[in-house]
Amino acid sequence: MTATEEKPAKSRLISGPGTLLVWLYGVMVVGAVSRSAVQIATDFDRAPLAYSLSAVAGVVYGFITYTLVRGGETARKAALVCCAAELAGVLVVGTWTLVEPSAFPDATVWSDYGAGYLLIPVLLPVSALYWLRKSRTDVTP
Repeated sequence: MTATEEKPAKSRLISGPGTLLVWLYGVMVVGAVSRSAVQIATDFDRAPLAYSLSAVAGVVYGFITYTLVRGGETARKAALVCCAAELAGVLVVGTWTLVEPSAFPDATVWSDYGAGYLLIPVLLPVSALYWLRKSRTDVTP
């Protein structure tokens, strides 16, 4: 790269609908992490799988929030992978809680596809995946 060439600016992922996604993911971080922290600290023996899954959900939400705020093509790709994994987790755990409710003596963030959170856990990754694909920067060599 010569002195006259400029580095391409980071693609902003938090403009327009991305701002709402960051806000919603931030709320989900607080909800999932605080819920799992209290449950793990006070009653872990009752439902270790459920409480651990809620903690994992909180970490995933936190990482996605970070990547959206960070911006850039690498962050967008990382967020795409995490959102796809999040959606897979919501679908697997949601189906599992419906098929075998006894496996979860207490609910997780993703139980019943996030029904306890107004279905936001299933709607959020779908919306984020759409936004991340739409915000892709076309880089030409």
